Amino acid sequence: MDSTPKHTILCVDDEKQILSALKRLLRKENFDLLTATSGEEGLNIMASRDIHLVISDHRMPQMSGISFLAKVREIYPETIRILLTGYTEVDSIKASINEGHVYKFLLKPWNDDDLKQEIKKALERYDLLQSNHALHLMVAAKNKELEQINKDLETIIKQRTRELELKNQALELTRVLFRGLPVAAMGVGCDQRIILINHEAENLTINDRMIIVGNSLTEYFSKDVMKKMLPVFDAQSNQTELDVTINANTYVLTLSALTGRFVGKGFILCLRQREG
Repeated sequence: MDSTPKHTILCVDDEKQILSALKRLLRKENFDLLTATSGEEGLNIMASRDIHLVISDHRMPQMSGISFLAKVREIYPETIRILLTGYTEVDSIKASINEGHVYKFLLKPWNDDDLKQEIKKALERYDLLQSNHALHLMVAAKNKELEQINKDLETIIKQRTRELELKNQALELTRVLFRGLPVAAMGVGCDQRIILINHEAENLTINDRMIIVGNSLTEYFSKDVMKKMLPVFDAQSNQTELDVTINANTYVLTLSALTGRFVGKGFILCLRQREG
């Protein structure tokens, strides 16, 4: 078990015999005990050491215990402050207690067991305040981190929303362009079924059959024509072009595989009537 002192206590009293009595009383306790004979000396010690608890006598020359502890509170607000005072001085220090200059006062002469118990409680209070402070800092850091995450997420959402808007605009433009093509055009899936047709294709009949989304190309074209389109469907070629007869007219059939990010996802089939 670690026996290294966790806390440091400063006792301030202008009477050396009082300091000696405190040293004897607390010599077996597991904390560092420092002493000073004046408030000024106590402040000098605190400037070079981390002090967790200060126990000060009230009646001291030059600087009273209340004045000393008020300065301690101003400079080292986290340090716990206890004042030792006599019965006749209680009324004069109540205001300082209410103002927070003093955590607690103990009457002289003190009871040894009571003094040890009060010191223990004061140090526990110090540890609790430190834990709360550390927790507050951690929560503040997490909140700041969460705030940054939310900002980053908001930026990402805006970017994604803008990207989707552009994609939707591009799709809408593509749809409009597709619908307005001057030739009959069909979007064909990998299963050779029609998934999209434009205005010209809607007005075209093949073998007295209207072109309907969901139907297979095999319902409109002969086995010979389908065989000639097979290299494109099997990814052996990106495009093929051939003549087909529709309603006694010759059409140029062009089958093209989709490219870019749509590669492998379908085909475009166009039918253009051959002039002459």
